[in-house]
Amino acid sequence: MSSYDTIIIGAGAAGLMCALTAGQRGRQVLVLDRSNKVGKKILMSGGGRCNFTNLHVSPERFVSANPHFCKSALSRYTQWDFIELVERHGIDYFEKETVNGLSGQLFCRQSSKQIVAMLLEECAAVGVKIRSGCETGVVRHDSGYQLETSHGMFAAQTLVVASGGLSIPSLGGSAFGYELAQKFGLRLLPTSAGLVPFTFSGGLKDLFSRLSGVSCEAILKNSRISFREDLLFTHRGLSGPAALQLSSYWNPGESIYINFLPNHNSGSLLASWKREYPRVLLRTQLSTQLPKKLVAELETLLWPKQGMMPLGEWPDQLLTQVAGTLQAWELKPAGTEGYRTAEVTMGGVDTRDLSSKTMESGIPGLYFIGEVVDVTGHLGGFNFQWAWASGHAAGQSV
Repeated sequence: MSSYDTIIIGAGAAGLMCALTAGQRGRQVLVLDRSNKVGKKILMSGGGRCNFTNLHVSPERFVSANPHFCKSALSRYTQWDFIELVERHGIDYFEKETVNGLSGQLFCRQSSKQIVAMLLEECAAVGVKIRSGCETGVVRHDSGYQLETSHGMFAAQTLVVASGGLSIPSLGGSAFGYELAQKFGLRLLPTSAGLVPFTFSGGLKDLFSRLSGVSCEAILKNSRISFREDLLFTHRGLSGPAALQLSSYWNPGESIYINFLPNHNSGSLLASWKREYPRVLLRTQLSTQLPKKLVAELETLLWPKQGMMPLGEWPDQLLTQVAGTLQAWELKPAGTEGYRTAEVTMGGVDTRDLSSKTMESGIPGLYFIGEVVDVTGHLGGFNFQWAWASGHAAGQSV
């Protein structure tokens, strides 16, 4: 049986960061990954350019049953630390422009392969061993940890679980980390798909299908939170940054609301159009603010009988009614696309059973990091920063 100081299950962002950090402390590290290629999620992220962090990292950008848990790790390994590593490896990057002006999203100018290569280079420099295509079976714990795997038996004093969540099973998402946590008596919070498109049924599905590929800037909200981002119509429902962000705060059966005119008070805007353009059709004016295809569908839905009526002839009450819908169109999603396309898994290992400083559980030498833990970032590089920060915290301790 081969023995190491620490074994890490999962060669994704959190696992590789943990490995290189522990290796830099002189620890003998073995990383096991069931996939045939390490860092698959890093490779596909950001359209192949990897949105590796965000300039505006703050605890408010993370969702958890304990919102304070992420603070310690994020403050001890910041976005600036990771940016410094990226710059040291000569990786060119850029900040993406976004409609809400917040941006801060950093992407590789060339390819996400550069981030994986950088992490592997850092691991190799400190002697980290990585085995891909290695399934972990039985895990035992007495004085240390013994693992039965498809590559044989391995032992270590400490074990780090960085196996990710349930999202995108085609890239290796699985319940392994949750099952291991349960086996060792840790509490789990219910999991759900996060950063995922909404789906609709019936007439709304048909409507959105006709609009598939159309996008616009909008405010999407529920009773608790709102996001001003791009909204994208799909064959099955709503996607784009606004929908993905809100999905992490949505519960099945809840209504969501779209404001198609985020720069205006829609009532005042439509009233001013009636005064200034009495002979013009509403669709003509609205097409100065929204895609024509979207306006045509909204007309069929909201003012079919007034399609050819000049604005000056509209009853004020009806114009106010249409304005109200444009400002807060209430919709009830049938559900989401689920784990198949979700960028992250909400919930997971309960942070009450982990140290916020080291990520160690109440079981000595057993650590959980990254997506498997109940900490989920907003869209825009925050989940990668949680992976780097939690991986670094555990790597400092194992």
